[in-house]
Amino acid sequence: MPYRWKVAPEDLFVERYWQMVNNGLPSADVDTVRSTVTDMWLDEPGGWVYEWSRLAAGYAELGEHQLAALAYGWAKFPTLADDAKRTALERQLKQYLLAAPGFKVGFQRRAVQVPCGEGVTAVPAHFLTPPGWSGDAPVLLASGGVDTWKMDLHGLFEAVALRTGMGVLAFDIPGTGECAGPMDSEDGADLVGALAIEARALGNGRVLHLGISMGGHFSACSGLAGDVDAAIVIGGPIEAAFARDRTFAYGMEGSVGNALGFDHEPNDAQLARIWPPFDLRPLLNLNTNVPMLVINGAGDVHVPRQDTLVFVGRRDTEVHLLPDTGHCAASKMPQVLELMFEWIDRYHLSSAGR
Repeated sequence: MPYRWKVAPEDLFVERYWQMVNNGLPSADVDTVRSTVTDMWLDEPGGWVYEWSRLAAGYAELGEHQLAALAYGWAKFPTLADDAKRTALERQLKQYLLAAPGFKVGFQRRAVQVPCGEGVTAVPAHFLTPPGWSGDAPVLLASGGVDTWKMDLHGLFEAVALRTGMGVLAFDIPGTGECAGPMDSEDGADLVGALAIEARALGNGRVLHLGISMGGHFSACSGLAGDVDAAIVIGGPIEAAFARDRTFAYGMEGSVGNALGFDHEPNDAQLARIWPPFDLRPLLNLNTNVPMLVINGAGDVHVPRQDTLVFVGRRDTEVHLLPDTGHCAASKMPQVLELMFEWIDRYHLSSAGR
């Protein structure tokens, strides 16, 4: 079962404020919630899930379903550690689907069959397509990380589809959102493999993979292994992030522990047994990578800068470590998007770049 852990809500507002605003919520509304939240786990006035859900319900009453979905996304943040968080996710999905007819892109909710033990399981994925989509362009696989999931990042994925002409197949990594856990490096690779097969059939056969935060670990994996045609890694943990002596900040230890399937806060010895399969050094030692774009903020407190700089000098690889910003360069997302679009055009990877 998921577990709660000690985390100060004011610290999360410090770290995630720009993400909240850049993903589409009005800053005044974020500031109001920030001024009222005093506890991370209470489902009553002053509690994180309560105050964010109250904001979301207000949006829903006004018919602002996309804003409601974003606010419910923050209500369930950072993980589904209790019933209140799980209810917030259910309400987020309801509001997201109500908002779908007004999206600037086409929308399909699909169930993708992926390996699970000796059988298969259906994983929900969202397929976003630009106007005039006829299936003659590449498809971009896209995911967030352990605490920011496919519906939370809709605005970013929509912008990519509109700018590039690609379809976007958005999903949650194992152990998060609507994808059953626990998070596992091999299971993640299997999921990406199944999604890549689906994506090749949906588009012109070319598949790119965008991963953000822990999702960037899996896009780095697919890009280094050559399992997709190109890969974009934003804030992805690669090898240094999985060192035995690594530390966590802003409550990330609980998000990671929950994604890994623990029912209690793991100790250093337990994590030390978990990390080795996630280390991508074996893939880094190969020369099989497809074109890759790697971006992060120089001030990232979660992923060591070496996990970005390790890609410098690799063939067909462009690396940007942006100053004055943190994890995933969230406060400079417009610059990140511009770098991404320029790179996609340079490699002629999308329909717009052909």
